Amino acid sequence: MDLLARLSEAQKEAMKSRDAARLSTVRMILAGVKDREIALRSSGQAMSEPEVLALMAKMVKQRQESAKVYLEGGRAELAEKELSEIKVIEEFMPTALGADDVAAAIDAAIADVGAASLKDMGKVMAVLKEKYTGQMDFGAAGALIKARLG
Repeated sequence: MDLLARLSEAQKEAMKSRDAARLSTVRMILAGVKDREIALRSSGQAMSEPEVLALMAKMVKQRQESAKVYLEGGRAELAEKELSEIKVIEEFMPTALGADDVAAAIDAAIADVGAASLKDMGKVMAVLKEKYTGQMDFGAAGALIKARLG
């Protein structure tokens, strides 16, 4: 079952079980996808699963930052809400790669592209984003790539 079908099914299940928090989060994901599809419609493109995963990764990152701000401001209840939304979003994302797997993926991407210097970093990142969207932190991966190519 593809990701959007899983999200739609989760929305139905959350409605049936009257799980308001889960329903709200799933609806938020679907609304973000719909907004992005509307934006892409003018160019005649459809939204691919890696793009949906990237959107969800962005949502997770936003909620992590918000939770941090809420905790610093003494608003633990709002931080808890953000963290619970993260858990729901991450249910639909592929499992994150471990440090060893990330290093192996970077090495494989460097070999595939034939990267020899920092000028090739964009090519390596493109390969990684194509294969591992939603599974790795590309900010951290960028630092590892720089260390290997620099």
